[in-house]
Amino acid sequence: MQDYRLPGVPGNRTYLICGCGSVGYLILEELKKEGGRLLCMDNNPERVQELREQKIEAFLRDMLDADMLHGIADFNVAFVVSDSHEANSVAMRTIREKYPRVHVVARAVDPISEKDLIQEGADLVLYPQQVVASAAIDHLQKFQKHHLSKQLFDILSSWTGTLGIITHTNPDPDAISSAMALAAISKKANPQLETHILYDGIIGHQENRTLVNLLDIKMEKVRPETLAECSHLALVDSKGPGINNGLLSTTPVDIIIDHHYEPQAGTVIRAPFVDVRQSAGACATILTEYLIELEIEPDQMVATALLYGIRADTKQFRRNVTPRDLEYSAFLLKYSDEDLLEKIMSPQYAHETIDIIGDAINNRKTKNGYLFSNVGYVRNRDALPQAADLLINLEGISTALVYGITDDAIIMSGRNRDLRLNLGNVMSEAFSDLGDAGGHATMAAASIPLHVFSSVREKKGLLEMVIEPILQNFYRLVGLLEDETGEV
Repeated sequence: MQDYRLPGVPGNRTYLICGCGSVGYLILEELKKEGGRLLCMDNNPERVQELREQKIEAFLRDMLDADMLHGIADFNVAFVVSDSHEANSVAMRTIREKYPRVHVVARAVDPISEKDLIQEGADLVLYPQQVVASAAIDHLQKFQKHHLSKQLFDILSSWTGTLGIITHTNPDPDAISSAMALAAISKKANPQLETHILYDGIIGHQENRTLVNLLDIKMEKVRPETLAECSHLALVDSKGPGINNGLLSTTPVDIIIDHHYEPQAGTVIRAPFVDVRQSAGACATILTEYLIELEIEPDQMVATALLYGIRADTKQFRRNVTPRDLEYSAFLLKYSDEDLLEKIMSPQYAHETIDIIGDAINNRKTKNGYLFSNVGYVRNRDALPQAADLLINLEGISTALVYGITDDAIIMSGRNRDLRLNLGNVMSEAFSDLGDAGGHATMAAASIPLHVFSSVREKKGLLEMVIEPILQNFYRLVGLLEDETGEV
C-alpha cells in the first residue's frame, strides 16, 4: 500500500487520527488550532482525497489491518474514533503493541464498549452521547446561574421603598455575610432602595459577635414597627417565613435564598424570587456566585464576611464542602482582609460560654456511644453547639446531644460521627411535631417553643420535668429504648 505524505506541519506534537468520520473530523478541526503535525487515516477513498486537498497528511488504511501503521511513526497522541467498536478495539491494540508509550484516546459507541476500551488500555475513552449530555448540563447550569443572578438584579432594580433582609433567629456568619452581600447587590442594582439587616434572637457566639463588631455591621432587631417600614422582605439562610426567624408563617416575603434545604412533601415555597439549593455548602457561596455573575466587585468588608461565612458553615472546608465553595473562596481571598479574618477567628470567650461548656461536661450521661447533657437555663444559646463540638470528641462517643432552656424554648444542639446515622433526619422526625428541628447528617438542632409553660418562672426545674418525655422519640429512633415500657 503506497503512503501519501505532505510536508510536516511545524509544532512540537504529532497527532494521529484513526477514523475521520464526523467525530474524527471535528477533532481534526480543533487540533488545527494547536499548531502540531496532523496525520489522518480512513478506509474511505473519497474522504482521504478530501483531506489531502486540504493539505492534511492522509492515509487510506483499514483499521482492522494489522499493517495499518506501515510508514507511520513518531506520533505522540492517537485518536481512535471510528464508528465501529471492532475497528477501534483492533486499532488501539495495534498502536499499543507497536508504540506502548503513545497516549491513546478512543471512542466508545455504547456504554459496554466504553468499559472494554478502558480494560484494553485506552488512556481516555470518549462516549459522544455522554460528552454531549455533559456539555448540555454544563451549559444549562451556567445559564441558570446567570439567569438567577440577573433575575435578582432586575427585581431589586424595580423596587422602591425599603428592603428588610432577615436572617434566622440567632444569625451565624453564613447568615450575616449573606445579608451583607444581598445589601451590596441591592445598592448596586438600586441606590435609592434602602436596606436593613434584621434578626430576632441574639448574637451570642463570640466569633459571631466579633464578626459584627470588627466589620461594623449594622443589624437591627425585628419589631412590628420595623417590619411596617419595609415595603419588601428577603430571607437569607432561612427556609421560609416563621421558620427560625421573627416572621409569622403568613408573612409574605419577596426573596428566599437558602442552602441544603430538603422541603417536606407537599411544601411549596412561595416568593417572587426563590433560590433554594442543596448544591452549596453555604448560603454565602450562593451570594458570592451572584456577585461574580453580576460582575460586582465586593468591598473588603463584604468579601471578608463571605469568606468567613463559607469557612464557618463548612467547618473550615471539612463538612459538606463542594467545589464551588472552594472556587468562590479563592475568588473572595483577593478582596478580603487577612488580619481581620484572623481576629474574627481568635475571639475572647465570654464567661457564660465557659460556664455552659463546664455544665455540659459535668452533666453528661452516656449510653451505647450516645451522650446527653442538660445545661439547664441559658441566656447564650450559641454556647450549646460549642459544647456539642467539644463533647463529640470524647473517646467512645459517636453522637452528642446538648440541651437547655431559654425564656421561650427548649433548645438542642447535636453532633454526630456515626456514618450510619443522619442526625438531621432523626431530629427532624423526633421533634418537628413539637417545634423547629433538622440539620445535616453530622450536625443538627431543635427548638421547641414553651407556649403553655411561658408563665413558669423556674425554667431549670421545668426542663428537668419535661425533657424525658420529649426525648422518647429520639431514643426510639436511634434504638436506645430497651423495652416497651420506654426504659432507656
